[in-house]
Amino acid sequence: MEATVSVIGGLWKPQILFHLMGGTLRFMEITRRIPKATQRMLTLQLRELEDDGVIVRRVYPQVPPKVEYELTPFGRSLAPVLLTLREWGMTYLRSHGVEPDALPTSTCAASELLASRAKAPAAAD
Repeated sequence: MEATVSVIGGLWKPQILFHLMGGTLRFMEITRRIPKATQRMLTLQLRELEDDGVIVRRVYPQVPPKVEYELTPFGRSLAPVLLTLREWGMTYLRSHGVEPDALPTSTCAASELLASRAKAPAAAD
């Protein structure tokens, strides 16, 4: 468990990996899909995933620079884990009265919605 969490743990790595399950993405495509992560944080997380052999980074010698990321075969082996995490999250949201399909697509929308519900005054009976 410790080895798995050290490779895919954190807020951004699972999201990066999940988006890369759909295929190769350029850096700016990743930043658009994970808008709450800073470019610096995404760069650091992508480098760690590359160092761990989970993704491959391809740089094309052109102007402007073109950089693409994709899962390695080892990284693709994480698909069942990531899908299971997604399913668990959807079950968790439903158990807290939130329908996942009704959530905005922005990152952390579920957390924000749950937090706002927790802060809202309880309805009088």
